[in-house]
Amino acid sequence: RKTLSKELIITAETKDKIIMVTGAGGSIGSELCRQILKIKPKMLVLYEISEVSLYLIEQELINDFERERIKTFLGNVSDKGRVKEVCEQFGVNTIYHAAAYKQVPMVEMNTLQSFENNVFGTLNCALVALETRVETFVLVSTDKAVRPTSFMGATKRFAELILQALAEEQSKSSSKRRIKFTMV
Repeated sequence: RKTLSKELIITAETKDKIIMVTGAGGSIGSELCRQILKIKPKMLVLYEISEVSLYLIEQELINDFERERIKTFLGNVSDKGRVKEVCEQFGVNTIYHAAAYKQVPMVEMNTLQSFENNVFGTLNCALVALETRVETFVLVSTDKAVRPTSFMGATKRFAELILQALAEEQSKSSSKRRIKFTMV
């Protein structure tokens, strides 16, 4: 597992590009949005399932940054069609996939919903990245995925394995178009 600082990753994959953050209203996603806007992307697309969380981060960001550079979308990462629609509409270059259920007690009590969101949501977003013009896909994972002792850690580890498999499959492909899959 390669570890890079968030500043290094954000700078390299953000400047003058169209960036999408899934889970944009969550604790990790909202901080990514704040940091990304400091580097001045061409556009920042916020994708979030919670209307309240999306509204709050949007209001915060438009107070500090140009409104026309921020686009907000309600959506679930488990809805592949919606993710693809947004990526195609704006020609997203980089996806920071932070959408995940991370609260261990909540995940342990809602295993099916958590598996759908953390595993299938990641798979959907990665497949959309392959199907559209996305250049870089960054999975924001968790230290709990290294040696999972909880269901939440296991779902995040599964998401990492999906990304590794897609990256490996792509490396064997004869296609000239390559996506950089990475995890932090």
